[in-house]
Amino acid sequence: MSEALALYIHWPFCVSKCPYCDFNSHVRDQVDQAAWREALLADLAHEARLTEGRKLGSIFFGGGTPSLMPPETAAALIDAAQQHWGFADDIEITLEANPSSVEAARFAELASAGVNRVSLGLQALDDQVLEFLGRAHRVDESLAALETAQRHFGRVSIDLIYARPDQSAAVWDAELARAISFGTTHMSLYQLTIEPGTRFATDVAKRQWQPLDDDAAADLYELTQARMEAAGFPAYEISNHAAPGQESRHNLAYWRYQDYVGVGPGAHGRRTGMATQRHRKPENFLSAIERNAHGLQSETVLDPATQAMEALLMGLRLREGVDISALSDRFAIDSGDLVDLAAVDKLEALGFADRNAYHLSITPKGFPLLDAILPQIVAIEPAPDA
Repeated sequence: MSEALALYIHWPFCVSKCPYCDFNSHVRDQVDQAAWREALLADLAHEARLTEGRKLGSIFFGGGTPSLMPPETAAALIDAAQQHWGFADDIEITLEANPSSVEAARFAELASAGVNRVSLGLQALDDQVLEFLGRAHRVDESLAALETAQRHFGRVSIDLIYARPDQSAAVWDAELARAISFGTTHMSLYQLTIEPGTRFATDVAKRQWQPLDDDAAADLYELTQARMEAAGFPAYEISNHAAPGQESRHNLAYWRYQDYVGVGPGAHGRRTGMATQRHRKPENFLSAIERNAHGLQSETVLDPATQAMEALLMGLRLREGVDISALSDRFAIDSGDLVDLAAVDKLEALGFADRNAYHLSITPKGFPLLDAILPQIVAIEPAPDA
């Protein structure tokens, strides 16, 4: 039987644009919910025709803010996905949600629609910090939403942002301890990064405030790893922590470079050696649906070298690392051409990498330097015309 597919569905709308966010999210005064339901269903059907015979192992509603999506739209998409592909017995269906009271009121209906895992964007446990981050909710409201989520969904994940301006180790340690006490099984802990094109990038350029310096951020990262490891939530990916067996199966499909299909504005996909991308702007996406009955902007055939490079770049984000021999067989490329073994040996001597025969992984010590390490390790390059 073919390996199960992962399905990503993008809902592009938000109430407001967070100043740190560079995701494909848009604020609109009015959203024609019926039109969007039909557009997403059409885009879904197009991908299903191209991946016939594969079952779904996971569905992920991302955004934007998919908890703003009417529950009947989520139900229609889940039902259509089951009819097109069929579900694996233990399918994981995740929806990202803002922890507002308005959105929490929809949790029961979303659970009835088939959502069995929710990812809550708490982001911080301090009202002043939430205001700085441009969040519409406050701590009391977000904790009430978390309690509601834990009643309705079998699995709950929370997001927090750290390495904020002037954040001390003591403040972050206390916040992290409080978050652990909530009893969720998965936590995504992201360092605040200043992304080009965001309002925060403009603020920093104008010297309105300064990001935390690199050394202090590295100290907070080490604190995070130690605290989470001790609590039984080791990092299985550089920013994601879970109790054993509670890892996000959908995101693991990305990092293990398995096939996934993406529908909705700006969604990317990787299916059968093809990279797909949808139109980003909601209005352009709808126009493409009207013209073509799908929202595709591009489809690009990926040569084996490009696929191997992507598989390495994704797989080395995982604590489990990658099997170089298996990648060599999968893409018909000599293992010696995939990675620079001399560079690996140097990094291993420094404690940044670990190699056992054909298995390669980055150590916890090396993860904070991952962006600098990967170009040294990954030897394979895509073809010039890729």
